[in-house]
This record gives sequence, C-alpha cells and structure tokens, in this order.
Amino acid sequence: MKLSDVYDMDVYSDGGQFLGNVKDAIVDLEHGEVGRLLMIGWSNVSEDNIQAILKDKSVLFKNIKNIGDVVLVSTSKKDSEEASAESSDLSFK
Repeated sequence: MKLSDVYDMDVYSDGGQFLGNVKDAIVDLEHGEVGRLLMIGWSNVSEDNIQAILKDKSVLFKNIKNIGDVVLVSTSKKDSEEASAESSDLSFK
C-alpha cells in the first residue's frame, strides 16, 4: 500500500470512536518511515499550534492496528502517554 492510498481515509479508535480523516503525514526521510498520520492539513499550521495538533489531531503510525477500508488505531492509555512524550521530542526549525 502506498502512503497516498491512506489520504482521506476515516480513522477510528479500537473503541469505535471516529477520530477524523487522514489529511497529511509526518515522514522520517532519513529512516524511510512514517512517524504519524495527521487529521489536519499541516501546511497552514502556526508554530504555536504544532504541539496541540500533534497531541489532539495525529496518531503515531506504530499505534495503527490495521489499514483496510478505515485506519484502526490503538488508543490505550500507555499509547497516549508515549505519543505525548514523542511529540515533545519533535523540533521544527
């Protein structure tokens, strides 16, 4: 599957909650890996809003359980804590 196939897919938690639609992705070009899927377009985001968007409008790619007709994401408390820690490690210059 190509990353472009995932764009506009519905994203649901493993508890059945609709989280949004995939609008963008953060890709680690150095390692060739997708880090996060974003449920908001990334291009018009102000620097002040980056942390809030990473926390509330994105999912770590490693927390994705399945991609089929929808993207199914694990939303355990442990995963949320890891996501917060990883989002604070990101720097944008």
